[in-house]
Amino acid sequence: MQLGPFVLPNRLFVAPMAGVTDRPFRQLCRQLGAGHAVSEMVTSRKDLWASLKTSRRADHTGEPGPIAVQIAGTDAAMMAEAAAYNIDRGAQIIDINMGCPAKKVCNKFAGSALMRDETLAINIVEAVVAVAAPRGVPVTLKMRTGWCDAERNAVALARAAESAGVAMLTVHGRTREQGYTGCAEYDTIAAVKAAVRVPVVANGDIDSPEKARDVLARTGADALMIGRAAMGRPWIFREILHFLATGGHLPPPATHEVRQWLVDHLHQHHALYGDVTGVRSARKHIGWAVRTLPGGEAFRQTMNAIADARQQVAAVASYFDQLATTHRLLPPAAETSAANDDQIARQA
Repeated sequence: MQLGPFVLPNRLFVAPMAGVTDRPFRQLCRQLGAGHAVSEMVTSRKDLWASLKTSRRADHTGEPGPIAVQIAGTDAAMMAEAAAYNIDRGAQIIDINMGCPAKKVCNKFAGSALMRDETLAINIVEAVVAVAAPRGVPVTLKMRTGWCDAERNAVALARAAESAGVAMLTVHGRTREQGYTGCAEYDTIAAVKAAVRVPVVANGDIDSPEKARDVLARTGADALMIGRAAMGRPWIFREILHFLATGGHLPPPATHEVRQWLVDHLHQHHALYGDVTGVRSARKHIGWAVRTLPGGEAFRQTMNAIADARQQVAAVASYFDQLATTHRLLPPAAETSAANDDQIARQA
């Protein structure tokens, strides 16, 4: 798939998720089949760029290109400055956030709240493109179907964004009002695809190879973006790729493979965050990985009491070693609701 000067290896993308899609997780998803990954949301506030949180989010050490950085804000000049700042530090694609439904973001009129002010939204796009285009950096935009059911303006905004120079559009099939509740709808994404010539990416509730096939057929989208379904199951990308290419299913990954992926991920996670913060923030990733596995809940409770990085890695390795004695292949995952995802994240 072509995006500006870049040829992406496939049309399966990792969704930017704050607190989840940091560099180690993006690298793991790419290793397991994702063709593109966008960073966690980075603020356009200059006074926060030197903060530890932002510096970690902007860390792309060793990450394969193209490096895509998502920026968020409400002021066109600040967003343009944030784009230039991140380009100077290695960003090769700039993604504008108009999709985040979080209250703390929308209360500042950023994220999906920008969809309520189309003039401001397009001013931001124009300002960012004006900075990025002369440097050969494509600008992409992620948005929702609208603010609420009565205000679905994704098609109008998509047309205006394309005219302003956006190179690709991602549409999550929910309004801001929905958050992550209910079911994603794909008719609006199909309407956006029919209205513009730039690539369109469909996002929302894509959690299986069959769903991926159906969403592509329903929307005509050029690519798919997967978020929550990859939490604890990053191999979903290779499963979908295989299914779309062959119509058949890959067997579940071998338990020893999953063990190695998670152990390697933990080492990278601890290296990025340090032992103290890294142990705590890794708990959610471990919790997602074991949530449906035999003894997973009991292990998660035990693991959450571990405060040492080496002990955490050893505990995960031991759990999967024991699981491998009874399950050569990873047991199939049960369906898990978004509410359970959030609960695990809060508890971990």
